[in-house]
Amino acid sequence: MFSKTKALAKAAHFGPTMLITTISFILATLLSQTSTALGIAFTVFLGQLIIGWSNDIYDYQDDLKHNRQNKPLVNGQLTVSSLTRITFLLLPIAIIANLIGPLGFKGGAVYLLGVGCGIAYNFYFKFSPLSPLPYFIALAALPASIFYAVDKAPPLWVLATSSLLGVAFHFANVLKDLSADRQSSIGGLPQRAGKKVSIGIIVLLLVIVSIILMNSPISETFKSTNP
Repeated sequence: MFSKTKALAKAAHFGPTMLITTISFILATLLSQTSTALGIAFTVFLGQLIIGWSNDIYDYQDDLKHNRQNKPLVNGQLTVSSLTRITFLLLPIAIIANLIGPLGFKGGAVYLLGVGCGIAYNFYFKFSPLSPLPYFIALAALPASIFYAVDKAPPLWVLATSSLLGVAFHFANVLKDLSADRQSSIGGLPQRAGKKVSIGIIVLLLVIVSIILMNSPISETFKSTNP
């Protein structure tokens, strides 16, 4: 049982999944009560599971081709049919939990837009020069959904920094797999741009994010507490 749970966590891309879940919990804690934040984090977690599992299901043949033994579907810890079944069982639960849960209908719908972007990337956008677009939208949808959950309008600077960091993560995340991706005809923007240009784009995006943050309320708060 533990080994299968561990395999399911790995297939869900556990690191990024928990990173997004933790960020959502921290933001929700800053905006609401801890109990509400835990509920929001859980519904976010469900959506991230769907994204991660659908990615591994779609990539199975390519992962098999490259003998990626770190993938549970390739090393036999999970089967495609079982992971597909679990994904489709969880999907309606995740949708309902987000729409009627602590995110509220509006917040839940916005977050599900982000989940849809993640799935769309897995099945289509990773082959397109528009590959950063799902990251741009999804990473803005995450904080926006939490602000909507507490009946607040998401600040523009929060949406901008989240979106740009999402795109930067996209470029950084594929750097190690550029050669293998090209062999698999994955033609997202980073694959087309190449390693050097991708690194340049990452640096540029981080500089822009830094400028936004230095001119945001966070910077003003920091200055006021550190005269």
